[in-house]
Amino acid sequence: MGMEKILVVDDDINICELLRLYLEKEGYNVSIVNDGESAVSAFYEINPDLVVLDIMLPKLDGWQVCREIRKTSEKPIIMITAKGDTFDKVLGLELGADDYMVKPFDAKEVIARIKAVLRRTAITAEDTNKVVEYDGLSINLTNYELRVNGEQISTPPKELELIYHLASNPNRVFTRDQLLDEVWGFDYYGDSRTVDVHVKRLREKLEGISQKWELKTVWGVGYKFEIKE
Repeated sequence: MGMEKILVVDDDINICELLRLYLEKEGYNVSIVNDGESAVSAFYEINPDLVVLDIMLPKLDGWQVCREIRKTSEKPIIMITAKGDTFDKVLGLELGADDYMVKPFDAKEVIARIKAVLRRTAITAEDTNKVVEYDGLSINLTNYELRVNGEQISTPPKELELIYHLASNPNRVFTRDQLLDEVWGFDYYGDSRTVDVHVKRLREKLEGISQKWELKTVWGVGYKFEIKE
């Protein structure tokens, strides 16, 4: 493991110092800020490998910080909050968070999740030929481009990752929980509405393109990318 840079954003000084202690012991280079505006500035100054981001922050909240980062970067974000509300989890995933933890948490668990997210990111970065093509459809995960009949369609990262995952495994049925685990990259217990929201948005972009394939709901189970003979 190299000296990966971790940006910790939390207005609780005690939590920040606890995380710094554990992270530095693991060999990470740690930077800490305590409000949302400083988080956005620090992100562009430091260019961290991963952000640990609290939701309840002064000046800009964690949602706003996540949105700002996702405008220009796919660097992994682990969101932390004192709330256990399902809506928070769904919103965090939809905004592009890579993982989600609820306070109080065990610092060792945070370390384990950071290692897992960084490992997945490294694997993704190493795979430089991630393109799936069907009639009228091209999904390029290397450049994060979705093309419909040759025209590039603006698509949020998680939507593109979801359709790539489904289209890479044609005719295979995935449950919502499987998709959350395999696309978002962690076990997610609770409301899985976020998958439905992403599929709905994808269908709006892909409707009527081709009679040879379909993003299909398998009632009572989940979804599949169906190839029609």
